[in-house]
Amino acid sequence: MCGGMEGSLRKQAVKPQHHVSVRQAEMVSLPHPSVLHGAVSAPCLCCRKGKDQFDNLEKHTQWGIDVLEKYIKFVKERTEIELSYAKQLRNLSKKYQPKKNSKEEEEYRLCWPKFCLLRQDFDRYTSTRAFLATLNEMNDYAGQHEVISENMTSLITAELTRYVQELKQERKSHFHDGRKAQQHIETCWKQLEASKRRFERDCKEADRAQQYFEKMDADINVTKADVEKARQQAQLRHQMAEDSKAEYSSTLQKFNSEQHEHYYTHIPNIFQKIQEMEERRIVRIGESMKTFAEVDRQVIPIIGKCLDEITKAAESVDHKNDSQMVIEAFKSGFEPPGDVDFEDFTQPMKRTVSESSLSNSRGDGKSEPKFGSKSKGKLWPFIKKNKLMSLLTSPHQPPPPPPASASPSAVPNGPQSPKQQKEPLSHRFNEFMTSKPKIHCFRSLKRGGAGPEDFSNLPPEQRRKKLQQKVDELNRDIQKEMDSRDALTKMKDVYIKNPQMGDAASVDHRLAELGQNIEKLRLEVQKFEGWLAEVEGRLPARGGGAAAGADGAAAAPERGVRGTEPVRSQQLCPGQREPRWQLHRRAKPGD
Repeated sequence: MCGGMEGSLRKQAVKPQHHVSVRQAEMVSLPHPSVLHGAVSAPCLCCRKGKDQFDNLEKHTQWGIDVLEKYIKFVKERTEIELSYAKQLRNLSKKYQPKKNSKEEEEYRLCWPKFCLLRQDFDRYTSTRAFLATLNEMNDYAGQHEVISENMTSLITAELTRYVQELKQERKSHFHDGRKAQQHIETCWKQLEASKRRFERDCKEADRAQQYFEKMDADINVTKADVEKARQQAQLRHQMAEDSKAEYSSTLQKFNSEQHEHYYTHIPNIFQKIQEMEERRIVRIGESMKTFAEVDRQVIPIIGKCLDEITKAAESVDHKNDSQMVIEAFKSGFEPPGDVDFEDFTQPMKRTVSESSLSNSRGDGKSEPKFGSKSKGKLWPFIKKNKLMSLLTSPHQPPPPPPASASPSAVPNGPQSPKQQKEPLSHRFNEFMTSKPKIHCFRSLKRGGAGPEDFSNLPPEQRRKKLQQKVDELNRDIQKEMDSRDALTKMKDVYIKNPQMGDAASVDHRLAELGQNIEKLRLEVQKFEGWLAEVEGRLPARGGGAAAGADGAAAAPERGVRGTEPVRSQQLCPGQREPRWQLHRRAKPGD
């Protein structure tokens, strides 16, 4: 088409000028527009594929961020579990911690020992001390789980949360640059397509103008003016085609340069940055997992020490020592009761029976079985009921005196002999039936009620310990008051020597008060020492030996044995409401 146009134009006057334009077109060596269209269509597919890869990378990097956020959520839940576990351990340790010592709780423990565990009970025995150490170590154990939670929060959760925000910004920047480069190359491609279509259109217009000119030139009926006009129109269209050709050539060169820059520089750089970003994300999540393990590993030595302390406390448990502590705590000091003597009710039937005494003996015989049945009924609790036996020897009343010997040779004849045998058992059983244990209820303890001042409601050994503690406490109070008095006396001497430092008469009132307090405390000490002496005199000799037997022969209570007669000896102490009695053994003649 262009070749035909060139041949026809050579016949015209403007042939040289048109020939130059054709030579310029030959120097550019531009192929036919149809060929150009096929050659330039390839970058469009590349652009489409590049855009598709950007979409895939965008989805993959978003998936990586989602994985990172899911891992952060996992660590957060782990820290919450650690905190909850630590809190539960602390509450468990606190729940089983012994209560603090208080007078009210101690009195309540005396009434209800199984419902109240005091700190002093835990400190007393090795097993409970080991349990207390276990509770304390569990508290430290819980603290280590709190450390795990804190370290995971600071080293993993907080760091990864901040990193995710930075990662999102970096990813957004990279894909923004990629989309910008993609849009730029697409814009260049559109410009090239527009230039190509314009060049193609101008070439077609030039061909039509050339054909029209040739047709007008061949027609003899057409005027010369019309032919000239057609020739000028053909030249104009051909010039427009040449201009479009030059513009298309320039646009094509520019596009090829931009395309080369796009696919060999911009896009590889963006992909490289995205790759580095993704690799950093992968490395970061791996380091976080390593930190996750290191946080646990760091507290393992401390947890091991806690477990070692628990093991050490368990190994310190001494069953012998605990048993001895129980013995010392609950040793009553009561003397075991003596043997129950045999009561012979057949003695009255061995006498010589007369007619007058026969009726008496019958009357006595009627009462004897009745008495014997009562005695049997009264002996039953002492033989079969351990609880009744323990109550008879409970700390609320002293042990009953043993009955006298009832050998057949020692029992006198007559109806009064059975009554002499009956008296000890009936006395013992009646005392048991009428005695009430002095146990104070918790309500009275809360109101301020307490046991007797002389601790007479306690067993002898426990009473002795309480009295000794009271005496020691009073002596400490006396020593404090005496120290205060000595200090005031020295102050008074200083005031006397240096009147400008103070008035010596102002100290006299306080000295008088201290003297009265000391006197009252000494009276209290004397009172409790009297009760202490009474208890120590009544307690059986401890340790054995001749010295203990000689010192406690008249004071320590002894069991009633066969052939001995119980004798009551009483001793009143200051503040005592009723006489205390004890048993002594009266030696037989010839002992």
